[in-house]
Amino acid sequence: MAILSSAPLQIITTTPPVTRAFTATTVAFSLLYYFLRWTSNGPFFAPYLVLIPGSSLFYPWTLLTSALVETSIVELIVTLLVIPASLRYLERLWGAVETLKFIVVSITVSNIIAFAVNWLEYVVFRYPTFLYGQEYHGQMALQIAILVAFTQLIPEHQVQLFGVLKARVKTLPMAYVTFSTVMCLIGFQCPFIVIQFGWLVSYVWLRFYKKNSADLSGGPTYGDRSETFAFVSWFPPFIYTPITMLSNIVYSLATKFHLIPSHSESEAAGYSQLPGGARAEAERRRAMALKALDQRLAGSSAAPLPQRSANGAAPPRPATASPVNIAGSPPSKKGAGEEETGAEGPRKLSEDSP
Repeated sequence: MAILSSAPLQIITTTPPVTRAFTATTVAFSLLYYFLRWTSNGPFFAPYLVLIPGSSLFYPWTLLTSALVETSIVELIVTLLVIPASLRYLERLWGAVETLKFIVVSITVSNIIAFAVNWLEYVVFRYPTFLYGQEYHGQMALQIAILVAFTQLIPEHQVQLFGVLKARVKTLPMAYVTFSTVMCLIGFQCPFIVIQFGWLVSYVWLRFYKKNSADLSGGPTYGDRSETFAFVSWFPPFIYTPITMLSNIVYSLATKFHLIPSHSESEAAGYSQLPGGARAEAERRRAMALKALDQRLAGSSAAPLPQRSANGAAPPRPATASPVNIAGSPPSKKGAGEEETGAEGPRKLSEDSP
């Protein structure tokens, strides 16, 4: 009984702070939403909790807090099964600050785009539904953002879905985006369209802006410009040519308006310019791992092993007791200038040393 009661507490205490706080806030906001809906006598309307494009001008904080509200128990259960474990992995790898920035950017920017799209649709079609009939909520944008991050970190890792389907991590984001596209085409724009926005926002953030740990030169790097994480890699090979042309045009326009750093600016600011190809990427990561291992070994308190001298003789042992000279012959002397190698490195022997 003691083990069962201490297990949840141990999980909570070992969870990193950002993941723990984000999960607790999600549960609190969702329970508040359920309480207000169950106690409401008429149609429930909560523009101060969820993102409603026609009302969020007066409640701008909903651009972030709407992700903390899951409007159904099923959505909340799925979120609690997926998000905390994923954020826990990322936070231990990235740290609390970068994980928090990743969460805020992925959610807020995706909701801003959805907000703008709904207003644009209202201006074009004049349907009030686009302003007051749709409410954005939940963490679909964060879910796809986490899949994009996993594709960058462990693309070849294989996962098993529902105990039956097996898929590599790098195939999951586009499968989720395809699902979003289908749902939008059949009339469920809200909230599934934020999946597409979350995919684009998280990719741009990880590609150009995310701060990485110190590299071999000792300074931090930003983004991931490797060919293995290029935008065209998300699509099948038969459409590489048009996607490459389109992405080059968008990249040129974005750098022209200073939305993203250009190639020269990224080099000057210390952005990560990784060599092309999977082999070069593996060599870079291997070198960083070896450097970390060397630093760990250098900082350990274990004494180094004694080395042999230049003439191949073993180093002298510490004087614990004088050896008995059975034959009565005098001990041999080393010549002047000869080196002796010990635990402290090579040193010169004086002429009158024994």
